[in-house]
Amino acid sequence: MDKRSKFALYSIGFIILLLMAAEISKPKALNWRDSYSAADKIPLGCYVIFNELKNSSYKKVETSSKSLYEKLKEIPDSTKSTILLINNYISIEDEGSESLLDFVDKGNTVFISTNYFYGKIADTLHLEFDRNYEGFLKSPSHSTFTNPILEKNNTFFTDVIENNYITSIDTSSTTVLGYYWDEDKEVSEVNFIKVAFGINGGSFYFHSNPFAFTNYHMLDGKENYVASVLSYLPKQPIIWDNYYKSGRKIVSSPLRFILSNEALKWAFYTSLLALILFVIFKGKRTQRIIPVIEPLKNATIDYTQTIGDLYFQHGDYSNIIHKKITYFLEHVRSSYYLDTNEFSERFIQKLAVKSSNTLQDTKALIDFITYLKSKSYHTEKELIELNNKIEEFLKT
Repeated sequence: MDKRSKFALYSIGFIILLLMAAEISKPKALNWRDSYSAADKIPLGCYVIFNELKNSSYKKVETSSKSLYEKLKEIPDSTKSTILLINNYISIEDEGSESLLDFVDKGNTVFISTNYFYGKIADTLHLEFDRNYEGFLKSPSHSTFTNPILEKNNTFFTDVIENNYITSIDTSSTTVLGYYWDEDKEVSEVNFIKVAFGINGGSFYFHSNPFAFTNYHMLDGKENYVASVLSYLPKQPIIWDNYYKSGRKIVSSPLRFILSNEALKWAFYTSLLALILFVIFKGKRTQRIIPVIEPLKNATIDYTQTIGDLYFQHGDYSNIIHKKITYFLEHVRSSYYLDTNEFSERFIQKLAVKSSNTLQDTKALIDFITYLKSKSYHTEKELIELNNKIEEFLKT
């Protein structure tokens, strides 16, 4: 490698290293994606509340990455548990809805905090959710409790909020536990309820402000409000749902796993770039020119054409007729296995049958061949006529 090539290669490598250093050292942009995952430390993840629940002395917390239909089949009927479902929207399939209704009917508890909730459970409990759509910016809201003991934990949410509320409830089985007060509209809406279900003491708890449980608000002085909401739940083991989440991790291929890890992702990109550079420079230096090899020509047709032209130019029609007759009779012997020494009526009949020609056409060709063989001088017209008859005979 000469000095010029080395300088170019080193320059490219130096620039790549500078770009990588700049990319690694630059501050990461804040990720505001809705997640609600227990593993995410981003503002809208639930890492803080999940670990607070795990560290509580009287509640055992278990995570579930399965659908409700799969998970509830594993829980014994004698075990009383509480399922926590927190996400910006929750839509449970029919099988899971049936399993969850049966789970609560046996005396268990389900806590659901979501902006939107629809499906079979909402229809069964006669629930409807709605949202304040007025204005591009969300209005500040004051979340309050109906229990005067918890009045000190009423909380004012100024940002990162969706003003969702519950518009329809079944008053015969529902207890309102909290409201939110819209400062701009000066209206109070239900945002926290308890719905008794079944005869065994089971209950659904619905809360329409899942943002309150995110890391953003838990670290912004709103933890007392969250603790007050969860204080309504019975002191029993908790199942934290990790399946019905907007930030649920799905790894379906090794490459996706590599790209989801920062260190592995950069290692993969660096290896790929190094391979491309190797192919460009190494291939350019060592690959030799591949010579073009012309395929061998079939000269048989050219040779035959040349010989035919020589015969035709010299006007030796008798010689050409003799060779065409000889070639035709050889074809008859090799293809139809007939003796061509004598052109009898029996020979003509066999040739007509085996060649699928009419008896008249076969007889005409054999008679013309006999006529030409009896002559010592031939004309161009006779040569053309013989050629036409043979070609017509062989076509059939």
